[in-house]
Amino acid sequence: MLPNDPARRIRDAVAAVEPRLLALRRDIHAHPELAFEETRTAGIVAAELARLGIPHRTGVGRTGVVGMIEGGRPGPTLAIRADMDALPIQEETGLPFASTREGRMHACGHDIHTATLLGVAAVLKELAPQLAGRVALVFQPAEEVLEGAAAMIADGAAEGVDLALGFHNQPDMPVGRFGYVRGASLAASDRFDLVVRGRSGHAAHPYAAIDPIVAAASFVADVQTVVSREIKPIHAAVVTIGSFQGGTTYNIIPERVHLKGTVRTLHAESRDLAEAAIRRLAAGLETAMRVACALDYRRMVPPLVNDDRVLEPTIAAVRRQLGDVVEEGEPSMGSEDFSAFAALVPSFQLRIGSGAPGREDRLHNARYQPDEGCIGLGVQALARAALDILA
Repeated sequence: MLPNDPARRIRDAVAAVEPRLLALRRDIHAHPELAFEETRTAGIVAAELARLGIPHRTGVGRTGVVGMIEGGRPGPTLAIRADMDALPIQEETGLPFASTREGRMHACGHDIHTATLLGVAAVLKELAPQLAGRVALVFQPAEEVLEGAAAMIADGAAEGVDLALGFHNQPDMPVGRFGYVRGASLAASDRFDLVVRGRSGHAAHPYAAIDPIVAAASFVADVQTVVSREIKPIHAAVVTIGSFQGGTTYNIIPERVHLKGTVRTLHAESRDLAEAAIRRLAAGLETAMRVACALDYRRMVPPLVNDDRVLEPTIAAVRRQLGDVVEEGEPSMGSEDFSAFAALVPSFQLRIGSGAPGREDRLHNARYQPDEGCIGLGVQALARAALDILA
């Protein structure tokens, strides 16, 4: 039987563990680690799971950790996932626990996520006899490069998992609020490198050279038509060139130009159309501009599609635990490799408000300062969701 007042039991458990979670978060924040380098962070996670008496595996997907809480009765396995990696950003917050590592920062709040899931682990360990099933605690590396989820899955992190629950802090939502999106909530992310090779020569005699800069510039302009002229207006898509490198000085036409780009789509049809169009434009450039093009197009992660079978009970649980604090939001063209889990089992990613009063922070910013109150609130929401889903 469930306790008469699970909301209070969870609230009290969170209040007891919250000071430790804040200390853990600040320690992790001060020592950020990039993708597949999260050895110190993984060590903290493993030590904390061991302290709680939760069996766990390390080295999953290179630097990931998976803990397992066995319920008191048979039932499905629910995975709850948090990412652990930081970003190559120089921190400029001035906080007393700011990054001690040059050029590295937890500017996306993965330190918040790690501490939150450790809190969920502590609370659910106490509630384990009430659970019908198991909870897999997935601490994932390398989300920022969109490779960690696949690496963990290849190492068996999704084996036996029936449902998955993810979460992300949202600075554009005030702390205390939660959000959700039905269906496709985050975009597929694909990347491409295009090397345009011409023939170098003197800037005063362009007729004797083949200018790859002009050809590459033409490609940059033409690729904008992929969205405006080839994809349905009601299907959101973004094609962005993030890097254009070529040449060394004023008066030399270079031998080659290297472009880097990303494609974001919410629909499978648009994803296919965008790739085909970019390949066609690169091939056409060879004929039109007399250059040679080498295109490396890589599909990274699919769209993150929320499943109502996990979304509905999670939102209901958050409302039972915290009240009328949940609102429906819009899809984002950002990407998340939690979508790799969502492609395998019914999944849902909860948005947790982390905006501090008086601030207008954004993710991936050198001055990002989430409100730490989102940790305890996130623990309450996720622990209650697990308790109700595995009732």
